[in-house]
Amino acid sequence: MPELPEVETVRRGLAPVMEGRRILSVDARRPDLRFPFPERFAARLKDRTVTSLGRRAKYLLADLDDGEVLVMHLGMSGSFRILLPEAEVAPGSFHHPRSKAAIHDHVEFAFEGGATVTYNDPRRFGFMTLGPRATLETHPLFRHVGIEPLGNALDGALLLRLFGTKQTSLKAALLDQRLIAGLGNIYVCEALHRAKLSPTRAAGTLTIRKANLLADAIRAVLEEAIAAGGSTLRDFAHADGALGYFQHAFRVYDREGDPCPTPGCRGVVQRIVQTGRSTFFCAQCQK
Repeated sequence: MPELPEVETVRRGLAPVMEGRRILSVDARRPDLRFPFPERFAARLKDRTVTSLGRRAKYLLADLDDGEVLVMHLGMSGSFRILLPEAEVAPGSFHHPRSKAAIHDHVEFAFEGGATVTYNDPRRFGFMTLGPRATLETHPLFRHVGIEPLGNALDGALLLRLFGTKQTSLKAALLDQRLIAGLGNIYVCEALHRAKLSPTRAAGTLTIRKANLLADAIRAVLEEAIAAGGSTLRDFAHADGALGYFQHAFRVYDREGDPCPTPGCRGVVQRIVQTGRSTFFCAQCQK
């Protein structure tokens, strides 16, 4: 599933063609994706203007001029394709783009000015829904979502409050979306390595110094991944069709057997399984 940096790069790719534009029509070509579309989905979107396109955790949020918000989730294989009057925006700079097969084009938005945005999803694990912005934070999708990891809110003191005396592993605590929103397996592995913290360490054992190092590492790895266009693993491609190259900067993720990249460390990257997910780390320098 795309992680926070991937969703943010999709948002940045879609914003120029969606923000401030009126939706002329919506063609929903099936009754559902992972879940059924809400009642009168296309009719409620028609003639509405997208006032802003944001992100909460791994969700894209298109605020509309009538106070509703269109919530979109990419699932495992969802992607957007932009067609402008002059050309389709999908050549990208790289290779292995996501599906463009018309059979998997499930929703098409036509915007004032001539642009169309098409949602393609072979596996149909993504979904879209509509609801009032005023009650969004109490919606079942969002009422238990934790803090955003980017920005000044995340610091060592906050991590200590979130983790308390938890004996669950540090890796599991960081993946808990009720605590921190949008962190996934890849960037948790990378951040823990940068902070030199073991993924198996009990979350409640951090000192303030270690917690500050971890908060800085989380923010840094996410910002670098966004700048690089996200990570291309399996299906992910961002809105202009280009594939992110951040995976070439992975220090430990999917690097089992490689020498640890920490200067002066003689360790080797290991792989273990925690709660059904692969964890990559260096036991020599991550304590």
